Formats: sequence, structure tokens, C-alpha cells
Amino acid sequence: MSSNEKSLELSSRPAAEAYVSRVCFKLGPPQLIGAELEWLTCTIDGHRPSLHQISAALGEYTPRTIAPDSPALTLPGGSAVTIEPGGQLELSSSPHASVTELQRALDADVRVVRALMSSAQLGMASVPADSRRNAHRILALPRYCAMENHFTTIGPFGKLMMCNTAAVQVSVDAGADRAEVGRRWRMLDAIGPAFVAAFACSPELRGAPAGKWASQRMRTWLELDAGRTQVPNTGDPISDYARWVLDVPLLCIRSDDENWAAPAHASFADWLDDASLIGRPATVADLDYHLTTLFPHVRACGHLEIRYLDAQPEGGWVVPSAAFEALLGDSAVTDRATALARETENRWVDAARDGLSDASLREDAEALLRLAAENSAEHSDMLHAAADRCRRGDPPAADTAHGYATDSRSPSTYKESV
Repeated sequence: MSSNEKSLELSSRPAAEAYVSRVCFKLGPPQLIGAELEWLTCTIDGHRPSLHQISAALGEYTPRTIAPDSPALTLPGGSAVTIEPGGQLELSSSPHASVTELQRALDADVRVVRALMSSAQLGMASVPADSRRNAHRILALPRYCAMENHFTTIGPFGKLMMCNTAAVQVSVDAGADRAEVGRRWRMLDAIGPAFVAAFACSPELRGAPAGKWASQRMRTWLELDAGRTQVPNTGDPISDYARWVLDVPLLCIRSDDENWAAPAHASFADWLDDASLIGRPATVADLDYHLTTLFPHVRACGHLEIRYLDAQPEGGWVVPSAAFEALLGDSAVTDRATALARETENRWVDAARDGLSDASLREDAEALLRLAAENSAEHSDMLHAAADRCRRGDPPAADTAHGYATDSRSPSTYKESV
């Protein structure tokens, strides 16, 4: 879409809903899979690195959000580097035809980035929640200032999510037609709580209110702003998503100055109805940006972005990715997975709090991973092993390959900082 098209004013709510349906759900035969991996970063003494230190380490791969003049090259395997508000480093892969190809490309890019960071005496830890450092935002973009201000009115979880957590996100094609989109969406949503429990590995989060949770990272999402994370479900995800997008309150409004604050409680639909709320009519570009401020468990971005997994011990992201690939590979298997998860679907809070200690979630996690193993040509052994782990009630293995420090020393070298 050209810049002229992006600047077009939206004429009505039906026009806006039609646009969301079109851009958020790209229809076509499902073929590709991708992933986004995040790491906490630190200096050799365990402190949060500065943006200058990160930029100096990454060189020509530095994102323009922290170095506007950077060439921001993609890595040799096709991944793009981004930096999250608390200094977390994220690699966003290019799409690939299989998890095997995806793993090969991402592993190569991780090696490149880890070597660059290590040469600058900076560490990367595949840890989903920071248990030692207070939440502190180092990225001062207007977007993140507005986000922090908004979330602070709700509680501590927004800043904790922004600065002290890391995730694995897996992306898959939406589907060939509306019926297939519905089938794939329903499965990904239904199995979500069981997968949260299966891959929960963040029991500690510095600054979180008291409470025992298997996934403190997921807890932050469940607590920070329910209207921004929960999509209503009437059985038609395309229509449900389009309506929901317009009714979610605005988080921030792009502006030429540093103040991107939005009117309290005003939704995008309110802006469409009354341009005086913002002082100008809403445009297609405004709606595109609003879409980036929504954080459902499964987000429609043309493809489907699965957002409910903790960052896994180094390399462990391949396991849930292979499970999604297998469960979505055949419509009968997809339907079977949805049916298997019927007892635990919607139990997001239980999954984040109790994890595999909940018998029903544990049983569903094992059954789903067994089903995936039976339908995976290349990752069957890995998936059966994950199912065995769930049956025992064990969380994913702790990261022993890379601690918070820049070498092979234990994570105890990571010092508490404030």
C-alpha cells in the first residue's frame, strides 16, 4: 500500500472493519512458519546494558529504533534484530517452509548475534522473566512512554511485561479460506492454556506482587489490560477480530511531538465517530498503528502470531514450534487437537498460575504433545520426550548452556542491579 493510500481517511466503521479483516487475515494455502525469540541482556557485572553498548555490539545489524542512521541489515539467516523497552534483544525470523528450515536459519543467526554481543562483553540469557533486576525502561521512544503511562494507571504488570520478560512467538499462515482460518484459530486458542502450562518456566519475576505462579511472564499479560488481550469469540474469528479491534481503547496516537497520549477510554470506533477527539480524522495509517498496540494470545497480522509461550531454555523453542507445525498440518489432526483441549480451553489463569501441577492441564498437555509427535515426520522423538516431561509434571529444563553472564560461568555471576 502506498503512502497516499495510508493517508486516506476512513469513512465509516464498516469500512474500517472490512480493512481489518483484509489485512489481518491473508488467505492462501498454509505453507510457512516463523518465530520471534527474545533474550534478556546484561553487562558482564549483571547490569542492564545501555543502548549505546547494544548498538556498538550489533554494528550494522542495529535496529533504527536505537540508532536512526544504522543500515539495520538483516542477519545472514534472514532474521531482523529489534530491541525491546528493557533492553531485551529479539530476533524475528523470515518465514520458512518447515520448522527444520526455520531452526537452521535461526540457529545460524543466534550464533552471529551471540558472538557480537560476547565480543562487546554483553550477555544474552534465554530466560522468560528477570528475577534479579528491577523493571527499568531504557528505550525512550514516545510509543513506549505512552504505553508505560497507560499501563501504570492499571498496576505494575505493564512495566514488568515491557522491561522484565521475554517470550517465544511462533507465526503460522492464517488459512486458505474463512473456514480454515476458523479451524486453525479455534485450535490455537483452545490448546493455549495446556501449552502455557507445558512450557511455563518463569516462577520468579522481580517486582511482581506476591503469589506463586508457574509463568509470571504470562501473569503480566493476564493482569495488565484485559480489554487489550482478550478477543471475544462468537465462532467467526475474522469478524470477531475486526469488531474487537475497533472497540479497544486507544493506547497512543502518533504525533509530531513527544506526547503520544490518547484520550482516556476512547476507542478507535469513537475516533471514527468523532474526529474532534483527536483533532483530525482517523486514517488507514492510524488504524495500522492501532493494530500494533493490541496484544491478544493469538494476534492476527496477516498470519497468526502465537504469543502465549515463555522464552524457552536455549534451543527449546523448537519443541512448541514443531508441535504447532504437526497439529496444524492436517485438518483432521487440527480438529482432534481442539477436541482434546475442550476441558481446559479458556483456563488461562489456571495455566499461568498452576502450570503442570493442575492434573487436567497436565493430561491435556501430554495428550496434545503425543498427538503432535504421532504426526511429525522429523520431530517425533523430541515431542514424545516433551510429553514424557509433562506427564512427570516437570517444567522445561533450566538453561545450563548460557547464564546471564557472557561466558559459561553460572547464573550466580549475574549481579542484582536496581
